[in-house]
Amino acid sequence: MSVIDRSTSRDRALQDAFGAEVAELYAQAARGEANAALQRALELRSFLAVAEEQVARVRDRIHTAPATDGNEDDLSAEDLGWDADWLEAALAGRDGYTAALDELLRTLPAPTQAPAAHVQLSPKITATAPLAPAASRAAAVRMRRP
Repeated sequence: MSVIDRSTSRDRALQDAFGAEVAELYAQAARGEANAALQRALELRSFLAVAEEQVARVRDRIHTAPATDGNEDDLSAEDLGWDADWLEAALAGRDGYTAALDELLRTLPAPTQAPAAHVQLSPKITATAPLAPAASRAAAVRMRRP
């Protein structure tokens, strides 16, 4: 399943911040109409979707481990330890992507706030050679040529 089709815990915040459904936001990016903030937000959202999927998979595997055919002899502390490590890593990844996305959305201007006008300056470029000190100019004039 594509990350575009997966829901995440931050979809509502993205929709509120950018004023469109997630699928439309991805469509804007595909058409090249997304600004840098939207591109970054969608990239973080994509990573978050994968991280949340990993958390769900490991969580489900941990929950189903004791129920494996009802045979307690197949239960392995080593396997559960590995799953706990995987879950910890998946949760850390999810938390990192969530924090980064929240920070990005927090720094965006309010949707009702008009974007700041970009003032284009036309720089005036002047190039002048520095004048030589008077003493060296005078010496150049007094020099005789052979």
